[in-house]
Amino acid sequence: MILQQILRSKFALFLASGLLLCSCKEAPAPPNFVVILCDDLGYGDLGSFGHPTIQTPHLDEMAAQGIKLSSFYAAAPVCSPSRAGLLTGRSPNRAGIYDFIPGPRRSEDGRDLVHLQAHEQTIPALLKSAGYATCLSGKWHCSSRFNSDVQPTPQHFGFDHWFATHNNASPSHHNPKNFVRNGQKVGELEGYSCQLVVDEALQWLQNREENQPFFLQVNFHEPHEPIASPPDLVQQYLPTTQNENQAQYFANVQNMDLAVGRLLTYLKQNHGENTLIVFSSDNGPETLDRYQRAKRSYGSPGQLKGMKLWTSEAGFRVPGIIQWLGQPTYQGTADAVVSSLDFLPTFCELAGVELPKRKLDGESIIPLIQVGKQERSKPLLWVFYNALNQHTVALRKDDWKILCQLKTDTSYLPKINNVYDGNEALLRKAELADFVLYNLGQDVAETENVADKYPEVYESMKSQLQLEYADLLAGSHIWKRTTE
Repeated sequence: MILQQILRSKFALFLASGLLLCSCKEAPAPPNFVVILCDDLGYGDLGSFGHPTIQTPHLDEMAAQGIKLSSFYAAAPVCSPSRAGLLTGRSPNRAGIYDFIPGPRRSEDGRDLVHLQAHEQTIPALLKSAGYATCLSGKWHCSSRFNSDVQPTPQHFGFDHWFATHNNASPSHHNPKNFVRNGQKVGELEGYSCQLVVDEALQWLQNREENQPFFLQVNFHEPHEPIASPPDLVQQYLPTTQNENQAQYFANVQNMDLAVGRLLTYLKQNHGENTLIVFSSDNGPETLDRYQRAKRSYGSPGQLKGMKLWTSEAGFRVPGIIQWLGQPTYQGTADAVVSSLDFLPTFCELAGVELPKRKLDGESIIPLIQVGKQERSKPLLWVFYNALNQHTVALRKDDWKILCQLKTDTSYLPKINNVYDGNEALLRKAELADFVLYNLGQDVAETENVADKYPEVYESMKSQLQLEYADLLAGSHIWKRTTE
């Protein structure tokens, strides 16, 4: 904490010195913010993060010119809760979003009720209160009843303009026909989803009021199934891939990179004086053939253990890149532990916006942006009741990560997609059990349980996990059919 206070003081002095040098003596302008989020992009899917084949020159350049985050984490190992966590700066369990949100078909466990609720405070709404123009372009997936009066739309959460789909691009990334613009169905579009999403973002940027700072969130569908990629890019990869499906995946990631390149070029040319850009993924890579349509899911976890839907590292440790155009920042690779939960408190601090009067699980990362170092005061906790691996609860603090299972009186807690009044009692009775401890600083692949080797660390981490889990469980939303 002392180091973080020193770093914050240095940043304050940096801003103050800028004021003294400015003859107009006006406060520095609030930065623009751009969040670029991929869907199912693996930790090892970019050239700058070690992929030997996929060409991602624009993101690689962004990483070289900005900050490459080697320990960046999504808020969950699956899409809907991850997106809710990013928007609110809070664990998605607090919002009651425990797994991906399906369509509105009624289910016993109440998954058809699940949505980001109206009382949640989000990045765009908070920034809008400070005069920001706001836009969402791409995937939404934070409600079961999309574009309906029954549940809040993106507009309710502060987006002035939104061009979005409920979940995946349909029927595929090519010529999608399920986009909605500000409540109106658009119909079939010609082109590939990532390029169409950037087209919309660029058009919005060009038409907005010039004197307003802006928040832009670009949510790509790529490289989530059903994957479709430009034929010329697919042909480029056929000689070096196992089959056409793998070539389709590689081309899909490159097409996304090309779309990012178009957006970055525009931002540098038109808003290069003060725009903070972050790039990441909502979770780790899909497992090939996990379900019938996952035929082209050749994403790479890199050296990490697991895949999407796992609480081991590859489930939620994803590529992270930060670049602040026009401002002096750290440049290089940063190993500090960072989360998408941190975006809200960071953006609010930089924009001079008061934080919500509720518990946040993220924290400001301004020291990291300025000097490449950060002392994290809050550990990161994930509770994913439907994990594909055995351990449903995980906590990271510094180099250490501890995981555990949940046990009832007679057995392990069954897989849960949603927490509702029908399983609440069972969940609250379950106890943390079967702990394992990893030193990620020495063993990023989580191959050796070192609980016996470091008993003091183990006991400390175990105690903290128990406290953090109890707090999160107490604050988790429980769905009831009467709330419909």
